[in-house]
Amino acid sequence: MKITKTYEYKRATVEDIEELVRTRIIVLRAANKLSDDVDMSLVEKESYGYYMQALVTGDHIAYLVYDNGKIIGAGGVSFYKVMPTYHNPSGKKAYIMNMYTASEYRRQGIAFCTLDLLVKAAKDQGISQIALEATDMGRPLYEKYGFVKMEDEMELV
Repeated sequence: MKITKTYEYKRATVEDIEELVRTRIIVLRAANKLSDDVDMSLVEKESYGYYMQALVTGDHIAYLVYDNGKIIGAGGVSFYKVMPTYHNPSGKKAYIMNMYTASEYRRQGIAFCTLDLLVKAAKDQGISQIALEATDMGRPLYEKYGFVKMEDEMELV
């Protein structure tokens, strides 16, 4: 992976909510193969409320990536707690989400750098259990970073 250009990676604040929500909707449309005419107004409203609270409490950390002031990438990590276990005595967990890179900027290491910032933020809080949901496009990046497919988890649909 050859990085020929330096981009600005900025930790998002509540002042960045509009851009965070905008990239969230782009990610959800792509991941769920939704057309632009699918109404996402409720998701936008709820995402706005989520960011407004979670960025302030520290339950979510997000990064925005800029090229000369233009947002070209984003990523976030949400923190939550479950009952303590033998392998995770604190019960703290992190979930990476909303990874986004504008199509013309892909394959330049931007998502890898964003992911690294998010993983380090989780580890700085003493969190070792970090999970994510991967699209087919994102899976090679996450595997390269060291994420592995989970075998034992189940979900009720």
